[in-house]
Amino acid sequence: MDGVTGGRLADVSSAPPVGERTQVLVAAHGFTVEQILSGRLDAPVADDQDHDEWVVVLEGGAVLEIDGVERTMARGDWLLLPARVPHRLISTQIGTSWLAVRSQPGADGHVDGAGASSDQRSNQ
Repeated sequence: MDGVTGGRLADVSSAPPVGERTQVLVAAHGFTVEQILSGRLDAPVADDQDHDEWVVVLEGGAVLEIDGVERTMARGDWLLLPARVPHRLISTQIGTSWLAVRSQPGADGHVDGAGASSDQRSNQ
């Protein structure tokens, strides 16, 4: 079992009252996995990332705006946000817990919704 790593997600009760707290759970070749705990947002938070990001709401809920379209997310909802897709986090419920899997900038291939990389799709 050499190299096996484990841990436990933080409880939603440790979410900050305002803003977000991010904890890297694991970093491996080409990706990181993070838990994000959200409190109330004072204002929308804009982002335009240089990496792909897959997020899932574990508890709570949020509203995001992607390309001008608002998306309400609840427990179990997930999104794949490709690199350079502008988006804004409009609001979050206090105690929202997210899991985020982020590619490292420059990592080969982007992941699609079916789990195949863009390189794999072009060869099918």
